[in-house]
Formats: sequence, C-alpha cells, structure tokens
Amino acid sequence: MRFKSGTLYAIISFIFCCPAFLMAQASRDSLPPVVSLQECIRYALKNQPALKQAVIDQDINERNIGVALAGWLPQISATGNYQHYFQLASSPIFNSTTGETVVTQLGIKNTSTLGLGATQTIYNNDVLLASRAAKFSRQFYRENTESSQINLVSDVSKAFYNLLLSQKQLQIIDENIVRLRLALKDAYQQYQAGVVDKIDYKQATISLNNELSAHKQTQEAIKANVAILKELMGNADNRIINPVYDSVALVREIAVDTNVVANPANRVEYQLLESTRSLQNLNISYYRYGYLPTVSAFGNYNLSYLNNQLGNLYNQSYPNSYAGLSVSIPIFQGTRRLQNLRKAKLQVERADLDLVNSRNTISTEVTQALANYKSNYTELITQNANVSLANEVYNVVFLQYREGIKTYLDVIVAQSDLRTSQLNYNNALFTVLSSKVDLQRALGTLPVNY
Repeated sequence: MRFKSGTLYAIISFIFCCPAFLMAQASRDSLPPVVSLQECIRYALKNQPALKQAVIDQDINERNIGVALAGWLPQISATGNYQHYFQLASSPIFNSTTGETVVTQLGIKNTSTLGLGATQTIYNNDVLLASRAAKFSRQFYRENTESSQINLVSDVSKAFYNLLLSQKQLQIIDENIVRLRLALKDAYQQYQAGVVDKIDYKQATISLNNELSAHKQTQEAIKANVAILKELMGNADNRIINPVYDSVALVREIAVDTNVVANPANRVEYQLLESTRSLQNLNISYYRYGYLPTVSAFGNYNLSYLNNQLGNLYNQSYPNSYAGLSVSIPIFQGTRRLQNLRKAKLQVERADLDLVNSRNTISTEVTQALANYKSNYTELITQNANVSLANEVYNVVFLQYREGIKTYLDVIVAQSDLRTSQLNYNNALFTVLSSKVDLQRALGTLPVNY
C-alpha cells in the first residue's frame, strides 16, 4: 500500500508527538488512584503554594544579590542634547586698540553634544557589604525553603495518619455492626422462642443503633480529614484521595533510635538563626570601616556640534575626552556611624542570646518528643496484647451465650471491650507514627527528599 508524501509525513509526526503528548497528560495528574504516604508527600512538595512561595523568595533573593553586586561592574551611559538659541547671549569686549568696550553677541545658534561616560567603582563600603553578604543571604533563603519542606512533610504525614486512623476506625465499626446484627438476630430468635425476654432484644437494638450513629460520624470525619490532606498537598481539589498502607510495613517503620543525642546544629531553625547572626555580624564591619573613602574612576568622551545653520549642524564634530579619579571622604556625620556601630553590636549580642534560647528550646523539644514516643510505644504494645485477649474473650462469651450459659449483658461487655481494644490499638499505632515524626523533626533528622 502506498502513501502520499503528505500523509506519510503526518503519520510520522503523530508517532513521534503522541508519546510526548501522553506524557504531558500523565504529568498533569501525577496522583495514582490509590496513594501512599510517599506519593502524597512528593505531590505536596511539587504543588504546595506555601513551598512554592519559599522557592520564589529564594529566586527573588538571587535577583537582589545581582542588583547589589552590579555596583562592582562598570556603569556606562550615553547622553545627547540639542540646543537652539533664538537670541544669542551678549557679552562686553574691550578693544585695547581703540580703548572702547563693545557689546557683541557671542556663540552659535545651534549646538548639540553627544557623550559617552563610564564609571568604575574601585572601593565602596555598600557594595563591599553586598558582596560579603551574598553567601549568607543565599544560605538563609536556602534554609528557609528547607524549613518549609520540613513543615510540609511533617504536616502531610500527620494528616495522612489521621486519615488512615479514621478509615481504620470505620472498618472496625463496620465489623462491629456485623457482629451486632448477628447478636440482634440471635436475641430476637431467642425472644420469639421464649427462651429470653425482650430485654436482650431491645439492648441489642440499642447497641446497633449507637454503632450506626458512630458509623455516620466517622464517615463525616473521613471527609474532613481528606479535605485537610488535600489542602496540605496543594491543588488536589479535584482528585480522589484513597490512601493505602501496609500494616506490616507501618509496624516496621515505628522503630527509631532512642539513644541518639540531640544536636541543635541539625535543626534548620537553629541554622536560620546562625545565618541571621552572620548577616548581622557583617554590619559591624560595615559601620566600623564606614570612615573609609569611596573611590571610583570615571571617563567621558564627547562630540560637540556647532553651526548657525541647522541643516549643517552635524557636518563637523569637535571631540573632547577626559578621565579622572573620584574620592569621597566622610569627615563628620554627627556620630551616626558610631551609633550604628553600637547598634549593630547589640543586635549581634541579641542574636547570640537567640542561639542560646534556641538550644534550650530544642533540648526541651527533644526530651518531650522522646518521652511521648516511648509512652506511646508502650501503649501500642499493651493494646496489641489487649486486642488478642478481647477477641478471645468475645468468641468464648458469644458461644456461651448462644448455649444459654452467659447472659446477653456479658455479650455486650465483651463486645464493648473488643471494640474499645481495637480502636485503642489503631489509635496507639498511628499516634506512635505521629510521635515518631515529631521526634525526627525535633532531632532535625526528618527526611524531605522523596
């Protein structure tokens, strides 16, 4: 089969362009139908508006550095002017031969000047400060972006765990509803058979109604938790968030080294304070050497045009050029420089106290986070054992009730204990995971690279 050249070209173009188009479509929505915590964090790191603003602030700082450092480069400018005299200026001229003074008009009616000038800073205290501060300024905004990333990872992780907890609670309630309906059926059948009175049947109905109400409340809580997670992730409004997790993997992730020693330097908040102190410390040098002169070189090249006839003005030029050195020395500024120097020293002293206070705060945060993690971990182990015991008790009591050995009140108590232990276990599990995030954040070891 033969193709025309135009048709063949269109087919080849489609073949090569189609994959790129599909990739563009896929990248527009990078969330899969079922998302894990890592996928939620990756999506949030790309789309969260607050984090994007931190990145933009970092770019703005780069532009500010470029603006400040531009003072070291030559400054070149071009000028031009044209001037026409309707009446020439008059000036007295003394004639030594005749001894008379004659008033005569001097000058040319049409004048024009084209000039090119350049200046080069040799030393300037302001530009020197900008060049020395560039390193610390970049470091400050880089750490500010990292701080936003850490906050985002922490918030998304906790929101994800809260959503999983509410979904797990809904699953437990669903299982409990199945058991309650079975118990209600048995109680009703025994009531119809005259084995028990209607109290058991009514108590089973009350328990089922309460559980159905809890089911509705938990469903609404899930919606709220989904909304919170979407907000933290950025522009995920129109996407379905269906989290998935591996129970075994989550239990493995609980472990953390509790013997680690807190190091304030690992905290980005402490690093930000150090960068701020470094920037403020530069002001001391700036004001200390503020008495030094500002030195710059300059040069100019001008073309002058003079003619009484406008049409012939630019027929001949009269060039002139010069270069020089400019020095500006501050002699007396009303003690402004000394006052600013003392102020800068006080600001650095205050920054030192901020670092001391930050070290104390970080030490307290680590102690609290570690204590919460250990207590929550102990609670998890306890509740895990309680779930096994409560499940065993419920199965035995329910069988004994069906055989007429136990009362329905015993079934209700066993059922309540099982439900409570299951909820407590899952609450303890996700509380431990959240407290691990708090501990890692307090230690400055929370990962942000996903």
